[in-house]
Amino acid sequence: MPLAIRVENPDDGPAISRVNRLAFGRQDEARLAERLREGGWARISLVAQLDAQIVGHLLFSHLPIVTPAGTICALALAPLAVLPEHQSQGIGSELVGRGLDICRRQGHTIVIVLGHPHYYPRFGFSAELARPLESPYAGESFMALELIPGALEGVSGRVEYPPPFGEF
Repeated sequence: MPLAIRVENPDDGPAISRVNRLAFGRQDEARLAERLREGGWARISLVAQLDAQIVGHLLFSHLPIVTPAGTICALALAPLAVLPEHQSQGIGSELVGRGLDICRRQGHTIVIVLGHPHYYPRFGFSAELARPLESPYAGESFMALELIPGALEGVSGRVEYPPPFGEF
């Protein structure tokens, strides 16, 4: 059976927690996803399914950028997880690609990620685009993506991660 990417449903919670726990080797990312969902910050949550098993998960959550001119709505991409035995098979890339397509269709303009600097640039993420943004995270792992060209042009401000990001 081919890989299926779909929006998570309410019954997927335990499987999503399992994927995040096994992919990261700890509970933090599983709890982050749960808390973002419970707190109402989750915007798009996708699962990758092979046969009847959920093997991957991707979450986009609300991430405001506070600027002198006002608040700009953005999304945080986190977590992205694939079961260890299914990694390096393109499942994570499929989740990210499909997720970004959904973000675009829903009218989102900016996505921020804190992730591997050699993985996310293939989707257009750039540390250079994120440089004018203040964040508790910095460096080449803190990256931004414009879903609409120019969405970050002239933007400088403070990225305000939802509280669950600081809990783990």
